[in-house]
Amino acid sequence: MERIKKPDIPLFIISSALVLFGILILASVSASFSLERTGNSFYFFLHQLVFGLIPGLILGSIAYFLPLKVLKRFSLPALLLCILFLVLVFLPVLGGPIKGAHRWIYLGSLSFQPSEPLKIAFIVYLAAWLSSRTQEKKMRASVFFPFVLMFGLVGGLLILQPDISTLGIISVIGLAMYFLAGTPLVQSFALLGAGIVLLTALIHTAPYRFSRLAVLLNPDLDPLGKGWQIKQALIGIGSGGITGMGLGLSFQKFGTLPEPISDSIFAVFAEEAGFIGGAMLLILFLLFLWRSFKVAGRVQDPFSRLCAMGIACWITFQALFNIGSMTGMLPLAGIPLPFISYGGSALITELIGIGILLNISKQAS
Repeated sequence: MERIKKPDIPLFIISSALVLFGILILASVSASFSLERTGNSFYFFLHQLVFGLIPGLILGSIAYFLPLKVLKRFSLPALLLCILFLVLVFLPVLGGPIKGAHRWIYLGSLSFQPSEPLKIAFIVYLAAWLSSRTQEKKMRASVFFPFVLMFGLVGGLLILQPDISTLGIISVIGLAMYFLAGTPLVQSFALLGAGIVLLTALIHTAPYRFSRLAVLLNPDLDPLGKGWQIKQALIGIGSGGITGMGLGLSFQKFGTLPEPISDSIFAVFAEEAGFIGGAMLLILFLLFLWRSFKVAGRVQDPFSRLCAMGIACWITFQALFNIGSMTGMLPLAGIPLPFISYGGSALITELIGIGILLNISKQAS
């Protein structure tokens, strides 16, 4: 009788802790803010449960039980569907600009952000594509230009939206997976150099991007304008001290700090839970990266190994970028904190990623 394979238990515990912490943090941070905005203390919390956590757990469970060969087979159709959605955001019937950006698709009362499922679809397809073309050294040199063309298509659509934050996440994921696939090192350096040139060009073509970089170097440059968010975030984090002001007792979320339950949620949490709470959350993400790579190292299948490392890099880098932007170490960007920030599209996609990662971990058991 064939032994039933189980997921990696430490990875399951770490992932579950991140999801549970995310729900508890959002419940604490959003209660008074939700009451002020909607008259209902639980509006944002319940919305996250109904349109984020529940469907995310269902789809994540499907991803956990789905045979990996099926996942690999349908990786290209999934990526093409996400690319189609990236195009549809520009149609007035389905999409529409918010603050000048086309990032959402509206289906009646429901809405979702196509760039979120794009992340996991891109990782799975890239793992399938690279693993099938880098097994032999003579084939490794032939993947460079097809990779550039594929990334150029996805990146071009993100630039048109514009969604440079997601482009940055996709770029780091792509470069990390390309390097980890065993391709020639000179090609990875070439991609890195091209990325730096593209980033420089994007900064200089949009004044607001340049101003974000300038504010990073000198927050006092525009304290009531572009520097407002980072200064308020630092005030909140500093006010938390070592142990915090207490859950639900943040002052910064009351109209002072922009996006307190999404992009800026770490600053609010650090104000309420202090250095200890913020450090515990950061350690959880680092443990997630460590355990994911440890699992990937025990998996023999190249597709599964690359996919696991891609998901680990995505979740961890996005978390570090969000935390870094709130602590003044990186430029501000509209990147949600995985599992923590309010947003159903992001949480669903992250739970699907966890489902795939735990599915892969069964091979290492």
